[in-house]
Amino acid sequence: MSPLHELNYKHLRYFWMVARVGTIAGAARLLRLSPHAISAQLGTFEAALGVSLFRRTGRRLELTEAGERILGHADEIFALGDQIDEILRDGSLRRGLPFRIGITDSVPKSIVVRLVEPALRIERPGRLVCREGALTDLLGELAVHRLDLVIADRPVPAEVSIRAFGSLLDDSTLTAFAAIDLARRLAGGFPQLLDGAPLLLPGVEVAFRVPLLQWFEASRIRPQIVAEFDDSALMKALGQSGAGVFVAPTVIADYVRKQYGVVALGEIAGVRSQVHAITTERRQSHPAMAAIRERAARGLDG
Repeated sequence: MSPLHELNYKHLRYFWMVARVGTIAGAARLLRLSPHAISAQLGTFEAALGVSLFRRTGRRLELTEAGERILGHADEIFALGDQIDEILRDGSLRRGLPFRIGITDSVPKSIVVRLVEPALRIERPGRLVCREGALTDLLGELAVHRLDLVIADRPVPAEVSIRAFGSLLDDSTLTAFAAIDLARRLAGGFPQLLDGAPLLLPGVEVAFRVPLLQWFEASRIRPQIVAEFDDSALMKALGQSGAGVFVAPTVIADYVRKQYGVVALGEIAGVRSQVHAITTERRQSHPAMAAIRERAARGLDG
């Protein structure tokens, strides 16, 4: 009997994950195994095949020609598995099964609520499971089907090699806000009043941070950056206290003013804030996903 008949799908799954992530350590973290265990399983797989599947380039592993060919077949095998999973989730069998959503901290919670709430009102919604985390970690969870959807402020990064599909849910300008007392102390018209003003800056994980800084530079406006935040809710809360000016998507401007008791200083039309839905092909037709897309199509400003 060929040695290949003694293999099971875990060898192929481990190989597929390492190929998609690019490192054994990254694959081990997503699979919740030790790097040693992954390395040993890869060794077993390569020995059974009689070929090398990877070559090391710096800190990353690149596929050999044999690895590229096997990866193509692995994609097909797991795609078929996804289709079987979709059949099992169809009709009455779908009742009660969870729909798992990963959300990056950089997406405002008020936007997430507007998107996700309709998924709770569909027929037989099942249980909604929401997880927060960094985009790369959430995409890794999506790749191994521990998540059904990722809501992020950017599309799938080019350097992340997973089979995923993204769509734009919302595209908005930014608006600058400040507590009433702070706004009264800022002199001049917008946007010049931001020059020298205390600013609460979005953190490095927020997609519009760099375009916002570029807009300040192009406008020759130099605010005084007093703090940085990955979590937009915490930034707004400190902005409410008068700690500094902050920005938020214009699409939720009315909500921000009412919820935090702040005033809008002006619109930053040259910088965009986006919300993306990232999912696998097998999730495109899920009722919860359809409800989220329908809500986005109606607009998030209401």
